[in-house]
Amino acid sequence: MEIGTKYRVLSIDEEKEVQYFLKKKFLERGYRFYAAQDGRDGLAQFAYGCPDLVLLDLALPDMDGMEVIQKIRALSDCPLIVISSRRKEKDKVLALDAGADDYITKPFGTEELMARVRCVLRVRRRRCGQDAFQLQNLKIDFEKRLVTADGARVHLTPVEYRIIEYLASNSGKLITYPMLLEKIWGPYAAEDNKILRVNMTNIRRKIGDNPTKPRYIFTEAGVGYRMAESSDCG
Repeated sequence: MEIGTKYRVLSIDEEKEVQYFLKKKFLERGYRFYAAQDGRDGLAQFAYGCPDLVLLDLALPDMDGMEVIQKIRALSDCPLIVISSRRKEKDKVLALDAGADDYITKPFGTEELMARVRCVLRVRRRRCGQDAFQLQNLKIDFEKRLVTADGARVHLTPVEYRIIEYLASNSGKLITYPMLLEKIWGPYAAEDNKILRVNMTNIRRKIGDNPTKPRYIFTEAGVGYRMAESSDCG
């Protein structure tokens, strides 16, 4: 699995044996894997870790998984797969109606799980409306999560990648600071955009975009950022 910025998977499950098994399988396939064993820790890791996929057991020691689904959906449209021992149809329906993208019952087959993971990640990419973005010498492969600039691979942090991915998916549109903060850090992100400015500085440095003479990302002072379209830069 060749990927640029590895997909970050957050598993929220009380069972240590399941976590160990999942970690081994996901690391073997090139993913980054993070684990939480209760709902509160899972939500905290979700808020600060910006995962690309959540695997959630409904039976947690501190809260019901349905509440976790609702809280995550209040923050993000991040792909979420329930992995649960609950086999009743009503449980599956409730989870899917609450916002889960898929539901798989324990015990499960590794290849089936991985196929479902690939499926929900493909759906997420399709929501962006494109598989890749290119502007002059900047290229973003959304499927591989690979960014290159002037022919060289750009190594971005997961947060930096999510920012440039969102701007590129909305190229030509002005994205305000509050919009970007909410998209990346959720609706309860601090209103101070200092963290956003720091990440943007790093992104520009890595892709070789001089803010005084930008080729790719333009700043609308006091408002937000806009990723150029091809016609903007000739």
